Amino acid sequence: MKGLKKKRRIQIIALAAVALIISTGLIGYAMRDGINFFRSPSQVLAEPPSEHETFRIGGLVEAGSLVRGQGETVSFNVTDGGGVVPVTYRGVLPDLFAEGQGMVGTGRYVNGTFEASEILAKHDESYMPKEVVDALKEQGVYKEPGAEDS
Repeated sequence: MKGLKKKRRIQIIALAAVALIISTGLIGYAMRDGINFFRSPSQVLAEPPSEHETFRIGGLVEAGSLVRGQGETVSFNVTDGGGVVPVTYRGVLPDLFAEGQGMVGTGRYVNGTFEASEILAKHDESYMPKEVVDALKEQGVYKEPGAEDS
C-alpha cells in the first residue's frame, strides 16, 4: 500500500510540472505580439529592427519638421539629440502633440521611416515618459522641468 501512495504522489507532481510548463509556454506565445520594446531614435539608427517588429519609439518632436499631408496623414521627425528618425502617422494626433514636446509612438520601422499606428503625447507641462527622459539624459539634451536657460 505504501508503494502505491508514493507512486501516485510522484505521478501527480510530474503531471503538475508538465501542466505548469505547458501553461507558461502558452502564455508566452499569446503575449509575443503584445510586448512592445522601447527604443530611442539613436538605438533605432544604430541597430534597425526588422520591418515586422512592432516597438515603441520616443523622444522630442523636432522643431520645424511637422508636415500635415492630405486627410489625416502627418509626418514629422523624432529626436533624442543623438539621432533623428522620420515618422509617418495616419490618424488624429493628441491635442497636446506639438513640436519640441515629448512623444511616444508605437509602430514599425519600414524603409528608414517609422510608421506609427499610435501616437501618445505628454499630458501636462512637467510629465514626460520615463523611457524618453532616460534616452534624452543619455544623449545629454534633457532639461529639468522649470529649469531656465541662463
